[in-house]
Amino acid sequence: AYHPETDGQSERTIQTLKDILRACVIDFGKGWVNHLPLNEVGEFHLTGPEIVQETIEKIVQIKQRIQAARDRQKSYVDLKHKPMEFQVGDKVMLKVSPWKGVVRFGKRGKLNPRYVRPFKVIKRVRSIAYKLELSEELSRFVEEPIEIMDREVKRLRNSRVPIVKVRWNSRRGPEFTWEREDQFKKKYPHLFTKTTPSSSVAL
Repeated sequence: AYHPETDGQSERTIQTLKDILRACVIDFGKGWVNHLPLNEVGEFHLTGPEIVQETIEKIVQIKQRIQAARDRQKSYVDLKHKPMEFQVGDKVMLKVSPWKGVVRFGKRGKLNPRYVRPFKVIKRVRSIAYKLELSEELSRFVEEPIEIMDREVKRLRNSRVPIVKVRWNSRRGPEFTWEREDQFKKKYPHLFTKTTPSSSVAL
């Protein structure tokens, strides 16, 4: 809006302050007031250039607050996504697929473990890839599947993931695991040439 009692510089300052406040609301949502470096937010009655410097200083403080918040958020994201590094001889836990290990690790359903053992790192293959000293039990991961037994649709939050029940011919006899259909189909397309049972939804 046009304020006839102010000069051009004051007008620009007012507009800039509005833009900063709008950005603050977008970044911080309902709690945006808590991030303002002002003791009170109310009506600004600018009657002359003497208030311009004070307003500019407040704008600078707001910009600094916003930038500091963005820097903190970025540091949290970077820390979360920073890959862990290990040395030869370290003991690490091995993460297993949530669809695998139903029989192999002695647990079923939601009790299926996400991590197993610890295993010794015996070689660093790439920057974040390692070779582990695996037990004989885990060597069964390389066994080939022989048949698709069933099919379901697993609900995960707001999405649905098709999964298939796979029969493996292990050394201990038949084993069954649930696998993601899209990933499993890419690796073993020949198992999907036959007609599999109709899908059902797993809650």
